[in-house]
Formats: sequence, C-alpha cells, structure tokens
Amino acid sequence: MSLLAPLLGAAALAWPLQEGTAPQPPAADPRSPGTLAMAARLAEIAARQDPESIPWLSRERVPLRRAAVAGALGKGVAEANARLDLAIDLLQSNEPEAALEELAQAETATASGGNLPAALARKLRSWRAISWLRLGEVENCLARHVCESCILPIAHGAQHVERRGSENAIREYEALLAADPEDRESRWLLNVAHMTLGTWPDGVPERFRLPATAFASDRDFPRFQDVSAECGVDLCVLSGGIVTEDLDGDARLDLVMTSMGPLDRMWVYRNRGDGTFEERAMAAGLAGITGGLNLIHGDYDNDGDADLFVLRGGWFGEEGAIPNSLLRNRGDGNFDDVTVEAGVLSLHPTQTGVFVDVDLDGWLDLVIGNESIPGAGTRDRCELFLNQRDGTFRDVASEVGAAIDDYVKGVAAGDFDNDGRVDLFYSCRGGVNRLLKNEKSATAPGFRFRDVANAARVELPRMSFPAWFFDYDNDGWQDLYVGVNPAFGGDRTEEVWHMYAREPRIAETPRLFRNEKGKFRDVTSEMGVGRAGFVMGCNYGDLDNDGWLDLYLGTGAPDFRALLPNKMFRNAEGKRFEDVTTAGGFGHLQKGHGIAFADLDDDGDQDVVARMGGGFTGDIYRTSLYENPGFAGTHFVTLRLRGTRCNRSAVGARIAVQVADEGGLRTIHVTVGTGASFGSSSLQQEIGLGGAFEIAAIEVRWPGDPQPQRFTGVPLDSIVELVQDRPEWTKLAAKPFRLGRAPAEPAGN
Repeated sequence: MSLLAPLLGAAALAWPLQEGTAPQPPAADPRSPGTLAMAARLAEIAARQDPESIPWLSRERVPLRRAAVAGALGKGVAEANARLDLAIDLLQSNEPEAALEELAQAETATASGGNLPAALARKLRSWRAISWLRLGEVENCLARHVCESCILPIAHGAQHVERRGSENAIREYEALLAADPEDRESRWLLNVAHMTLGTWPDGVPERFRLPATAFASDRDFPRFQDVSAECGVDLCVLSGGIVTEDLDGDARLDLVMTSMGPLDRMWVYRNRGDGTFEERAMAAGLAGITGGLNLIHGDYDNDGDADLFVLRGGWFGEEGAIPNSLLRNRGDGNFDDVTVEAGVLSLHPTQTGVFVDVDLDGWLDLVIGNESIPGAGTRDRCELFLNQRDGTFRDVASEVGAAIDDYVKGVAAGDFDNDGRVDLFYSCRGGVNRLLKNEKSATAPGFRFRDVANAARVELPRMSFPAWFFDYDNDGWQDLYVGVNPAFGGDRTEEVWHMYAREPRIAETPRLFRNEKGKFRDVTSEMGVGRAGFVMGCNYGDLDNDGWLDLYLGTGAPDFRALLPNKMFRNAEGKRFEDVTTAGGFGHLQKGHGIAFADLDDDGDQDVVARMGGGFTGDIYRTSLYENPGFAGTHFVTLRLRGTRCNRSAVGARIAVQVADEGGLRTIHVTVGTGASFGSSSLQQEIGLGGAFEIAAIEVRWPGDPQPQRFTGVPLDSIVELVQDRPEWTKLAAKPFRLGRAPAEPAGN
C-alpha cells in the first residue's frame, strides 16, 4: 500500500489498490470486451513509461536518483547536486521529510571540499524552504483536514496545529530575503507561511509584508462552505477532470472524476438524493480505465444518456502517445469502452476536447485539441471526428481545415458571428491562437473552416491555456475568455507577488474579449479580470441567481512553490467583474483543475465542484464541493432541452429568457453546453432570474433551425422540459435536499 494511503480518505480507499497495479475488478466482472482491451492497453503503456522522459513521474524516478547519489559519493559538489535532484523528486513524491534529509546531506557533502558555491547554497535553501512548507501542509491540511484548510486568508480553525513545518519555512525564507530582498517569490511564500500559523500580517517584517487589504473582496458576498467530506466526494488525488450530469436517469446530477496518474482509476459518484454520494466506478464497469487529465461528456449516440470521453497524455510530451477513451453509457450509469469500435482511437497527447454538432446533422461530433510539440519528429495535429450516425466517427480535420498543428491547451465551441453554425477556438500555448469560422462548402462533408483569429483580434495571449465562449453581458453575442499560465512559459511564481502587492504585472494577463457583432475587443482591464493568472481549470455559472454569468478560475502550476488562491469573479450586470474570492471562501491555495457549476441538491442555485491536486506523483489534494447558501429574493428556472431534429441533448442551442422585474423587461442569454475547456458542467441549464416577477417568454433557437421556438407561461422556480417542435412545456418534479445532511423541506428562494 502506498505511503500516501492514510491521507487519501475513505472515498479513494473504497476501491483497494495493489502496489504498482491498477485496481482489480470484482469477481463478477461487469466489463465489456472493449473495456477489457483498453484496460490491458493502458496497463501495458504505464508499465513501459520512462520516468526520465516524463517529468511528472517523481516517485518512479527516486530509485534512479538514489543510484546517482551512490555513484557520486565523496565527490563534493557532484554529490550535492545528485542529492538535490533526489530531494526534489522526494518532495514531489510527497515525502518532504526525506527530502529535507537529503538536502542536509547535500550541504555536508560539500563541507570537506571547501566552500559551498553560492548559487548551489541558495538553491538548497530554496528547496529546504518549500520542503518545510509542504511538510506543514502534509501534517495539517492533509492529515488534519478541515473544510477551511488551505483557503486564504487562512481562518483560525484551519491554522496549523503541527507548527514545525511553517516555522522552519519562515526561517529559511527570512534567510533568503536577507541575501536578496527583491526575491518576490520568497516574499509571497513568507506571507503564506505566516498565515498558516496565525502570525500574518503583523509577524511579517514590514518590508516584505502584504497588507491585510491584499485579499479584500470587491464586495460583500455570502460564504460558500466546502461540504465535500460530508457528501463523501473529498477525493484526494492528483489533478484531473470533473463531469456533473445525470448518468443513470434518476433526474439527479452525479459526479465523475479522473486523475492524471497513469495508474489512477476513475471515480463515479451516484447522487443518492439525500445529500450524499455513493462511489460505484467498479460496478459501472470501469475497472482498469485509468489516467485522464481531463474529462468531457455528451450524448454522442442520441440515446438520451450522457457518454464520457477521457483525455490522456497532456504534458507527457513524446511519451504522451496514450489513447483516449470513449465510454458509452448503457443507459443505467454503467459504461463500455467503445473507443476502437467507434473509430476514435488515436495516440496523441491531449487534455482538451469538446462534443459539438459542427455539421448540424443532429449528431454530436468530437473535436480534440492535441499538443504538437515544437521540434519533435512527429506532429500531433488536432482531430475532428465527424459522427457517422451509426455509432462510429471519421476524422475529417485535414479535409475541413481543422488539423491545427500547435501546442493546443484549450478548445472552445461557439457561434461567434450568430450565423447559426458553430465555430471553434483553439488556445495555442506559445503561439498564436486560432479562431476557425465554420462556413458552408460545396464539397463533402459540406462545411469548411477558415482561420479568422487575426481579423477578429483574438490571436493573443501567447501563453494561453483554458478558454470558453459565453455571453457575459447578455447582448446576444458570445464573448470569449482566454486564461493564461505564465509559469508554463518560464516565468516564476514571483508573479504572484506582483498580483497581490498591486505591482505592475510582468507576465501576460488573461484576456476577456467582448464580442461586438463578430469582432472582438479586449476589455480585460476595464472589466477587472486582469489580475488573475496561472489559470488551469475553470468554468462559469450564476452563483447568485441574478442572471449574469460569473466565473471561477482554478490556479497553479506544477512547481510546489506555485501556491496561490483560486479566484472567483462575480459579474456585476455585465459592467464589471467583482473579485469575491475571499468573501465567498473560494481562495483555495492548492492547485485547481477541473471545475463545474451544478445544482447538485435541486434547490435552485448552483454549487461548485473543484478538482484539486497537481501533476507530480505526490502533489495530491482533496476535491472541494462548495455548497451555495442561497440568495434571498432571487428566482430561477432550470431547463432540460430535448432535441428531435437537432442532437437530442440540444448542445449548441441558444436560449433567451425574457423576464419582467422592477426595471421592466430584460433578456438573459445562455447556450447549451458543458462550459469551459477544463471542467464539464451539466447540460441542463440552471438559469438565475434575479428578482423577476414572471417569465414573459423563453425562446430557443435549436441547432440548425433558423426560427426560434417560443414558450410562454413557464413558472418561476421550476424545472421544465422543453422539446423541439412541441409547443407545450412539461414541469418536472423535484425534491430539494441539503448537501451532506438529512433531506430538507422545499424552500422558496
């Protein structure tokens, strides 16, 4: 059993692990032949992966590092450097005490050979500092976890009981700053260490102190409580994806999670409807379906249930030739791996994709953004699998101008020019981004893409990462957000100090582009989202049910020193985004990846699920589930759309909800989809209506149909099914409950 097992929690240990192997299925194996074949393929790939070629496999590299130390014994600086390399991999394997021992021996190794070189001495001290800080996290945030652990500014109840880690980290950072007072990375982490002990801000020397106002929210906002432990979904693993959707047809939203480790299994959490979740991945036929930095979903076979697609190999470079998995839902929340038979088997590193109907034939196609590595011998071009309407797909990317040959980190789908055809945005790290306009073509398959990124003014930022289309200002035109992560471009985490000390930014900022009738204008600064960076996971939704879409950014970078709060921005009526991170309790210090907004308890407001954890084999952390406390005086409507001529789940449908409130009539615009490129929210549309008196009308523009369908008489605070070409709407029953608690009586908003 792994040394990390005591920290993984009951949810992770519900499926016994064997050292060095994937989880074993039950005696009565529910897996299909396709699943068995994929499980064998994944196990074989994991067994032959080279830890020297994949930076994330720290634990697997430790024996190699120990051998290097043995070969350098008695060689002074050479031994010190070998021990430093070993210490880094031990830290990244979540063994900070062992790392500290090696760092101490590295200094001893050079003592007999004269003075320790200044650059090496500083490097050893820097790694000692972060090793002590991580030890404090292991002994407190993981081993003594409470719901407010690692949420900045750290509350009294979450401060460290075991103090040695942060106390020693403070001494090391003070020494680093004595030698170099301009070291902004050490300034930031010194402040963090003091927060964990309750000695911030006064305990920090004034010169290096962040003021208490550094984390102040732009407005008051109710606090969202992390109830993941109470619900049984506090999964403690590496970075990965999240899907929220009703998988088994019981009208309650379930959860699916992945973790990027080659032998990390999937987790399927069935919503019991009483505030808790049941983990059932083994019974769902998913034994051996391992890995996956990201996860998306869509009903590709139009049978009325959600299928899954696992994305693998992202950041693995030339070792990333790992197949993705298409998992067909049998209709009851159990799955078969149909990757090969569906024709979507490919061997390219990726973490991003989207289900969308690009040719408007009523069937969802699959777009995958691959990581084509600069200078590599082979190219990993992007793929566009066109649905053949018989359970299979055909890659037409080269035929239609979508075989993008860049290091793609995000793919987003949206109709940016309102012509009724879905366009594609590719976020290309280190290059220029691509905006592919979907145009009719006289040749098969009837459409072709043209890159208009330059004309539309969306080629930047260069170090882009996740992206999405959404209508943040409710004007009926889809806007575009593109996150950045400067750490992946070589910029150090000293940039975090610049953000919170309100100093001029050095690295690129994210971009918010306002759509002005098919052309985009950069409104990042005026909308208040420029001081967010290191974005990885992300998504959007309506936290306060006011009818304006808010956004949550999961932040971080692989380095253990990349500790910075995730960020929540409230949309102030399309005029500005207000930072409510601290007030709302969203400022999680650990690395944020898959994010989803979803009404998990059927009470009419959206909760938020955040998959936490990093990339290195020991950089684990618990998933967070933030329960929405509710907003008095607001209303909602939840829409479940069913296409008949368009794709059954109505992905790409444009919805306009017209409501009457004290200001008169206003229209709220949403598009059916799973949200951003790193996190997969439910396809049911949970729409806040603010203080509306009534819903005047709901108009749906179904994909492929130029004429909107109008529905009237839909009541406030209801869950409603809308069917294409059927004029009547159907109100669906729901019984609200409290997450992690006994069922509650229905309550109005």
